[in-house]
Amino acid sequence: MNVARPDPDTLLGKLQREEERAARGHLKIFFGACAGVGKTCAMLRAAHAEREKGRDIVTGVIETHGRKETQQLADGLEVLPPRAISYKDKTLYEFDLDAALQRKPALILMDELAHSNIAGSRHSKRWQDVEELLSAGISVYTTVNVQHLETLNDIVGQITGIRVWETVPDRIFDMADEIMLVDIPPDELLRRLQEGKVYLEQQAQRAARHFFRKGNLIALRELALRRTADQVDVAMRDYRADKSIQQVWQAKERLMLCVPPGAAALKLVRSAGRLASGLRADWIAVFIETEENAASDSSSEAQRKAMKLAAELGAETTTLAGEDIAGLVLAYAHSRNVSRLVIPREHRHWLQRLKQFGRPALADALSKRDHHLDIILIHAEAAESVSAPETAGVQRWLNAETGTGSFAGFGWAALACTAITALSGVLTHFFDLANVVMLYLLAVVLISVKLGRNAAVFGCFLSVASFDFFFVPPRFSFNVSDSQYLLTFFVMLAVSLIISQLTATLRAQTLTAHYRERRTSALYTTSKALSGALMYEQIIEIALEHLTPVFQARIAILLPDSQDVLRQPVISTTAAHDALLPEPDLSVAQWVYSHHQAAGLGTDTLPSASALYVPLRAPMRTRGVLAIAPLQNGLPFPPDQQLLLDTFAAQIALALERVHYVEVAQDAVVSMEAERLRNSLLSAVSHDLRTPLTAIVGLASTLQQDLAATQRDELNKALLEESLRMNGLVVNLLEMARLQSGKVTLQKQWQPVEEVIGSALRASAQALKSCQISTQLAPDLPLVELDAVLIERVLCNLLENAARYGHGEIQLRATADDGAMLISVCDNGPGLPAGVDIFEKFTRGNPEAASPGVGLGLAICETIMRVHHGSIRAENRAEGGACLTITLPLGEHPPLPPSAEEEYEHE
Repeated sequence: MNVARPDPDTLLGKLQREEERAARGHLKIFFGACAGVGKTCAMLRAAHAEREKGRDIVTGVIETHGRKETQQLADGLEVLPPRAISYKDKTLYEFDLDAALQRKPALILMDELAHSNIAGSRHSKRWQDVEELLSAGISVYTTVNVQHLETLNDIVGQITGIRVWETVPDRIFDMADEIMLVDIPPDELLRRLQEGKVYLEQQAQRAARHFFRKGNLIALRELALRRTADQVDVAMRDYRADKSIQQVWQAKERLMLCVPPGAAALKLVRSAGRLASGLRADWIAVFIETEENAASDSSSEAQRKAMKLAAELGAETTTLAGEDIAGLVLAYAHSRNVSRLVIPREHRHWLQRLKQFGRPALADALSKRDHHLDIILIHAEAAESVSAPETAGVQRWLNAETGTGSFAGFGWAALACTAITALSGVLTHFFDLANVVMLYLLAVVLISVKLGRNAAVFGCFLSVASFDFFFVPPRFSFNVSDSQYLLTFFVMLAVSLIISQLTATLRAQTLTAHYRERRTSALYTTSKALSGALMYEQIIEIALEHLTPVFQARIAILLPDSQDVLRQPVISTTAAHDALLPEPDLSVAQWVYSHHQAAGLGTDTLPSASALYVPLRAPMRTRGVLAIAPLQNGLPFPPDQQLLLDTFAAQIALALERVHYVEVAQDAVVSMEAERLRNSLLSAVSHDLRTPLTAIVGLASTLQQDLAATQRDELNKALLEESLRMNGLVVNLLEMARLQSGKVTLQKQWQPVEEVIGSALRASAQALKSCQISTQLAPDLPLVELDAVLIERVLCNLLENAARYGHGEIQLRATADDGAMLISVCDNGPGLPAGVDIFEKFTRGNPEAASPGVGLGLAICETIMRVHHGSIRAENRAEGGACLTITLPLGEHPPLPPSAEEEYEHE
C-alpha cells in the first residue's frame, strides 16, 4: 500500500469533520427494499445488544403493525411516553421531541424515518426530529425503505405503479454514520407475507395483488443493493482521502475518459460511453485545458460538444487546467478511485513533435507514473474532415497569447534576435563568442516570458542561425570551418529549447492561476453584493455589473409577473444600461422558464438564437431567466465558462428567492397589522361609539316625557356631554385617517408658543374643569414655525390625556434649549404602564379604565410631530405620575417689522 504524507489542508479538513462528528450523535440506518424484510426487528436486536453493554437506550417510536415478533423484541426497553395532540376533534399521539431532549439518553430508537408528523408538531417530518436529536448529541437508530428516498421515489413509482408521498432527502441518508442493509430473498418475503408476518390478513391480500409482486421485489432489492453500494463507495473514498492513500482500490468499476481537443473527441466519447455501458460502470469525462488548446476557438467548440454529449450519455463532466497533463489526470483519477483510464492514441505530425520536444506521449507518461492503473487506448481519428485550408492548422500552431495577432509574436521575436545580433557585433571586439551565446539565451528567455511558447521556439532556431551566420567563421555564411561549432550549435539549440519550454510552461501556469483567481474573486464579490440586495432592481444591476466583464457579454435578466409571463425590468443606472442586452427574445425566454431548461446559443434547443438563455432555478421554483450574448465572436461559451455561468445563475436565483420571501414576509406583516387595526377599529366602533350613542338615544327618549325644568336642564347637559364625547371619538378617527393618507399640507407660520398654549387651554376647558393647572413658561421664548391648528390639537390631546389618567394636578412647562422648543405636560397619576407602546394606534395606557377613548390621541400626536420634524416622548416622574414632552425645532425666524416708536425715531 502506497501511503504518502498527508496534505495539510486535507488533514485540517479531516480534523474539522471529526470535531463535528464528535459533537453530534451517531446515526445508524437500517435500510431495506420494502416492508417486511425485518428492519425494525434488526434494529431492536441491535438495541438489546447495546443495552447489554451498559448504554442508556430509550424507545422513541416503534411501529409493530400488530406483529407479535416485533412486540416481543420491543418488550424490556424503556419507552418514552408520546405526546397527545388534538387533531380534527380527535386525540392522536405523536413522538414527544421535547421530552426526548430533556431525557437525553445515549441512544434512541426512531422507527420509520419518512413518517409525517401530525399537524401541530414542531417539525412536519420525523427526519427533522432526528436531525435535532443528533444535534443535541443523542445517537439515533432508525429504519427506512428504498422507496422513501427522494431521488429514487419516482423510479420506484414507475416500477410498482404506486407512488409513495412520504420521502426522506438523500442528504439525510448520506449523512448516516452507518448503513445496515437488511435483505431477504423475494420468495422468502412472499412466504412471510402469506404467513401474516408482514401485514394483517386483509392488508396482506391487497399488498400481494399490487405492491408485493415478485418482479417488483426483485427490482426494489436491486435498487437497495445499489444504493448501499454507492454509500459504501463514498465511505471507501473518504477513508482513502483521510489516510492519503494514492493507490487505486478497484472495488468498483469506474472509467475516466480524457477528452482530446479537436473533432476526434466526439468519437472517443461515444466509444467510452459504450464501454461504460458494457461494464455497467460509472464514468467521468475530463478535459485538460492547456495554453495551446485554450487559444483555439475550434478546439473550444469541439470540447463543448464533446462534454455535452458525455453528459447526455450519463458521464460526470469536469474541466482541469494545467500543463502537466499526466500529473493532473493521475491526481484526479486517484481522488475519484478510477479503475480504468480511456485515452486517445496519439498521432503526432512533425510540427507537434517539434513543439513537444522532450515530452513523451500521454500513454507513456501515465504508464511510467502509475503501474496499477489500466489504460485503454482508442484510435481517435477525426470522424469528419476539416474543410478549412491546410494552412489553418499551421495558423493555429502559430497563434500565441501575445494579444497582437497570429504572426505578431514572431515578428517581435525576430526583432529581438536582430537587436541581440547588433549588440553582439559590437561586443565581439571585447568578449569571446562563448559570451555572445549567453546574450542569445537571454533573448530566448525574454521572448518566452513575453510572447509565449511558439514565438520562443521560433526564437531558438533564429538565434542559432544568427549566431552561425554572423559570428562563426567563415562569417556571413552557414558553412562551418571548425566542426567543434557543431556541438556548440546543438547545445545552444537544446538549452534554448529547454529554457523556452520551462519559461513558457511557467508563464502558462501563471496565466491559469490568474484566471482562476479572477474567477474566484468574481464569484466572491458577486455573492457578497447579492447578499446585501433588498430589491429585484438591485439584484439585476449587481448581475449586470459583475457578469459583463467576466463573460465579455451583454446580459438581461427576465422576471415573471403575476401571470408567470416574463418581462424585462427597467434599469435606471447608466452603467447597468450599457451592459444590458437590448432586445432579448421573449419567446425563447418564456420557453426556458416554462420547461426549466437552457436554450439558445450552444444548446440543442433553438441553437440559432444569438444569446444563451439559462433558467434561474432556486430551491423552491424557477425565479426567472438569464439571457447572455457574447460581445465578439458569437460562439458558444466553452465548458469552463458554462460551469461558471451556471454558478452565477444559481447565486442570482438564490438572491431572487430570498428577496421574494422577504417581500412575502413584509406583506404578511402588513396584512397582520391591517387585520389588527381592523379588529381594533371594529372594537372601537362597536364599544366606544356605541356607548355614547346608546346614552344619547336614552336621553333623547327621556326628554320626550313631561319633566320638570331642572330635570330637563340636567338631561340636556348630559346629552351635550355625550354628543361631545362621540364627536371627539369621530374626530380622532377621521384625523388619524387624514394623517395616514399623507395628504396633509402644513400651514406653517412663525407663532409665539404662548398663544398656542393659551388656545389649547381654552379649547380643553370643559375636560380640565375639575383639574388644577400650573403653567411654567420661560421668559422671552422665541417664535416657532409651526401649524398652529395641529400643534394646538397635540396640546389638547396631551391635556385631556393628563386629565383622564391623572389625579387632578397638571403641570404645563415650556422652555427653549439647544435649538429646540420643549413643551411638557405632566400629571400626578399612576404613571405609564411597563412594556406598552402608548404611541401605537388603538393602544390605551389602561385598557380596563372606565374613561372613554379608542387609543388614538397619542398616535395622532406622534404623527403630527413627525410631519413637523419634531418628536414626542413619554416618561415616568420620580415623584409619581407621567410626563409627556414634545420637541419642535427652532429655525432662523425672519426679522420682525419695526414698531411705531422705532419708525418715529428713525424719521
